[in-house]
Parts: sequence; structure tokens; C-alpha cells
Amino acid sequence: MSTVDLNADLGESFGRWILGDDTGMLRVVTSANVACGFHAGDPATLLSVCRQAAEAGVVVGAQVGYRDLAGFGRRFMDVAPQDLTADVMYQIGALQGLAAAAGTAVRYVKPHGALYNAVVRHEKQAAAVVAAVRAVDPGLAVLGLPGSVLLQLAETAGLRTVTEAFADRAYRSDGSLLPRTEPGAVLTDASEVAERMVRLVREGVVAAADGTPLRLRPGSLCVHGDSPGGVAMATAVRSLLEAAGVRVAAFLTTAG
Repeated sequence: MSTVDLNADLGESFGRWILGDDTGMLRVVTSANVACGFHAGDPATLLSVCRQAAEAGVVVGAQVGYRDLAGFGRRFMDVAPQDLTADVMYQIGALQGLAAAAGTAVRYVKPHGALYNAVVRHEKQAAAVVAAVRAVDPGLAVLGLPGSVLLQLAETAGLRTVTEAFADRAYRSDGSLLPRTEPGAVLTDASEVAERMVRLVREGVVAAADGTPLRLRPGSLCVHGDSPGGVAMATAVRSLLEAAGVRVAAFLTTAG
């Protein structure tokens, strides 16, 4: 039986500004990429998400990003490597404290937004993220795009790496994500997305935006918590996977 993890970006609300349905998502996903306050999230929100994740048995990961609340971390920033390393260390450490208070622990790290896309090819920034993870806790796994420089450097550094695919995002023919500024970059049809993910998990194939078949074997599937109807989409994906005989389970356990 095939097994795959289902993750979502959570904890992205800020004060009275609510983004997504964290509670609903935590009933469906098996891993939670929790914001760390740089691109989104405030301490009270992050603590609440960690508590709910602990209660639901969902694994917590630190979603680290650029210091860019105004841009939601979706603008590339030319940060010096030593500064980026310190920023990532700071974010992981902050979430570790909140997770511990909530009765759980941070088990992996996933970059967010523009940083995620940058470390696919930007070697200096990828190395900075890897250095931060190793410095804080070399037992943390790194979640990222297949073929990315980030995962290559993380593996070389002795870190556990996990590849992911995006359920609700379109791909270019080279395996990178179609930029959100382009039409069709974000997929919204839950049934279509669910069928697409079943094919990916069972056959290892997903179609790029131009129809090119991409061969991927992800350990985790991501559904964006801030997408309209995100909970319904995640539910559709999980339900169809399980109906197809695929076991949906975290790639890590909640225990250390």
C-alpha cells in the first residue's frame, strides 16, 4: 500500500486579520507547516495552532520565510547569507518554544513563499537555510521541492530530506512552480485536484501547465491553507486518496 503525507501552511492569521481555517485543516492534514512570525502569524495564533495540532496528533513543522509581513513573504529579498541563517534560527527557535508549551515539538523545516522558490536554485540562500537547521537541531527534517539545491545541500549535510508536491499549484515543464502572477497558477477545482494527486501518488506522474508529464515521487502533498475552499480541497484529496487505497500518514511521528 502506498503512503503519503498531507501538509498545509497554517498559523498565518495576524491579530484580528484571519486567514484560512486552521481548525478545519487540522482535522484533515497529517503535518502542519506553522508560520513563525516573519511572513505571517502572531505568537497567540501560533501557540493556538500548536495546541490544536498536539490534540489532533498532527506533526508540527516550522515554516520559515523572509522578514516580510507586508508582502506575506512572497517577495524575493537579497538577504546576506549570515543574516538569513540567523533569521531562520530565530524563527525555528521561537516556534520550538511555543510548540513545547503546547505539548508538542517542531519536527521539520519548510521554507515559505519567495524563500521556498529562491532556494530551488539560489545556492547561497539554500546553504544559509541548511546551516540554520544544522545549528539549531540536526535532527530536524527539511521539506522541499524535488531536485532543489536546498534538498541537495541538506542531504549532503546529513539532514533528512523529504520531497513534496503541490496539490493546488500548477507546474512548469522543468518541475518548478508556475508563478502566482501567471493565469492558472493556483488550481481551485477540488475534484480535479484530488484526481491529479491520486494519479501522482499511484503512477508518479503529474501534468505540467503545458501538458508535459512530470515524474515525481513525493513524500508529502501540500494544500495551501490560505486558498479559497482550502479545507474542502484537502478533504477531497484525502478522501479520494484513501478510496484509492493510499494510506495518508505523516512522514514523521509526533514523538521525538
